[in-house]
Amino acid sequence: MYFCIKENNNTKGDNYFASQLSIQKYTIMKKISLSFLLISFAFSAFSQTWVSDPAHSRLGFSISHLTISQVTGNFKQFEVKVIASKPDHSDAKVEVIAQIASINTDVEQRDTHLKSPDFFDAQKYPTLTFKSTSIKKVKGNNYRLIGNLTMHGITKPVILNVVYRGTVTNPMNKQQTSGFTLTGTLKRSDFEIGSKFPAAMVGDEVTISASVEFSESK
Repeated sequence: MYFCIKENNNTKGDNYFASQLSIQKYTIMKKISLSFLLISFAFSAFSQTWVSDPAHSRLGFSISHLTISQVTGNFKQFEVKVIASKPDHSDAKVEVIAQIASINTDVEQRDTHLKSPDFFDAQKYPTLTFKSTSIKKVKGNNYRLIGNLTMHGITKPVILNVVYRGTVTNPMNKQQTSGFTLTGTLKRSDFEIGSKFPAAMVGDEVTISASVEFSESK
């Protein structure tokens, strides 16, 4: 007895169609991957890293004392790094690192107290950091910078108002140099700093004021 197995033409056609569909999908995915690769390459090729000039930059703050006066201070040691591809830095990614031990209010006894566990606890938390998550042009050279601030072991989102002051060629080193001013407010209670001191003694709201000059990193 002989059995004759006949190939199903429909099955053959279905297999051919599935094969062609797989090839098309592979081709599309390959094109998409290539596009992403080219975009990434283009951004890395044109983006530039800028670093702050410590001699011409200041990271300052102010806070009320007994509700009737303002104490001002700054961090003497800090660094800001910006990565941007647009000339006006409107696509900037910003990172800030400040050394808590460098806090300065022009009163040594107060500075020592601020570094203690009563406030910043500089030995346990030696740095504060800020990493931007977005930047948006509001109007003209005014931007809104949003990012995460980590201080005293706590991370919270903050919003900063930024003014781009322009870019010039520094006649001393011939480098392109950009300038920015930044302002904003935060609450020390959000970071559990000086928790045992009421706002009537040391204000809860802290005003941030910074002026930063950047040069292209080589």
